Amino acid sequence: MGIDKQSDIAANIQIGPTDQGMVRIYVEAEGGIELPLDFDPDEAEEIAEELRAAAEAARTLGSPAPRKPGRR
Repeated sequence: MGIDKQSDIAANIQIGPTDQGMVRIYVEAEGGIELPLDFDPDEAEEIAEELRAAAEAARTLGSPAPRKPGRR
């Protein structure tokens, strides 16, 4: 599966600061998969910029895909 292909995998995502001054993106997927990803604040801002750019690019491709329960 490539990054531009739709997936049927449902996952939950949480984002917040850690007690060590990092930004954690925590992904929990079906099958008991838990993936904590920690980034320094500068990296987190770069990721936010990439998310905004991807959202803008997706808007130009047409209507958004329907949301699946449990996905943000």
